[in-house]
Amino acid sequence: MTTTKFLRKVAALSAAVGLAAGALGFAAPAALAGPSDYPDHSVELIVPYQPGGGTDALARAFADASRKHMSQSIVIVNRPGAGGAIGWNEVIHSRPDGYKLAVLTVELLTLPHLGLAKFNYDDFQPIAQLNADPAAITVKADAPWNTVEEFLAAAKKKPDEMRVGNSGTGSIWHLAAAALEDKTGAKFNHIPFQGAGPAVLALLGGHIDAVAVSPAEVSNYVQAGKLKMLVVMADQRLKAFDKVPTAKERGIDLTIGTWRGLGAPKNTPPEVMAKLREITAKTAAEPLMREVMDKQNLGYVYTDGAVFKDTLAKDNVYFKQLITKLNIKP
Repeated sequence: MTTTKFLRKVAALSAAVGLAAGALGFAAPAALAGPSDYPDHSVELIVPYQPGGGTDALARAFADASRKHMSQSIVIVNRPGAGGAIGWNEVIHSRPDGYKLAVLTVELLTLPHLGLAKFNYDDFQPIAQLNADPAAITVKADAPWNTVEEFLAAAKKKPDEMRVGNSGTGSIWHLAAAALEDKTGAKFNHIPFQGAGPAVLALLGGHIDAVAVSPAEVSNYVQAGKLKMLVVMADQRLKAFDKVPTAKERGIDLTIGTWRGLGAPKNTPPEVMAKLREITAKTAAEPLMREVMDKQNLGYVYTDGAVFKDTLAKDNVYFKQLITKLNIKP
């Protein structure tokens, strides 16, 4: 067979295959959606903690409020473990296309300085900050301590026996309790959990003596009379808990807490980041978002991506110095 005849047969066979594919309903793959089409399907928002805590509540409020400003839904996915590192690593190593985002918390900064994570805040592009909350010490309603002074005196009387739960080793609530030790001379037995929600449930069950978490994460139980808050580590009393003193009012020079915001993998296209920031700004201004946050006693703070990035850089220095000063080790 000559070369010419061979090529003609190949061409005829290719045409036949093409016709058969058409008859069977096969088609060439459609072009992949680009940044200008974003979003063309649902977006995953990774919460790196268990359901039930303030971070989870914030994420769900945001997802609900975003419906007016997105053509697609935001799906909340809880990925607890390792103080938040499991969830953040998943997002960091995901395709940077805007379809997998993360709720960022202060632990993004603390874990690397404790040697518990290899990532750093530069692995994310900040979208916006949505919240800020102080730490608080909360105990069961029938606990024998009615003031922070009584609580600390009991801890000093039996060093390392006061069981104080937190949301994980190296978490901001772990650091808050450690900073309280440093300021007062008390010594706690720090009990880590995979999020504030499980820590609070352990307190309700009598398995620990106290929790160092945010007011938002205990508010429902405090209002129901099951728990009582002894002190908040804020500059001013909180509106929702105006009878609870600040640490400074009790002679303890300590202000510490968390913030929460949204982030995307660092190589996410600029067009997608611009869209995400636009959606987030509109969602943060929704009355529904504010209503849910107020109901959950989550402190509302909105800053855009540029300001949030500056906050990350500044707080990274602060927490590195704090961890070094307190000699906190996992």
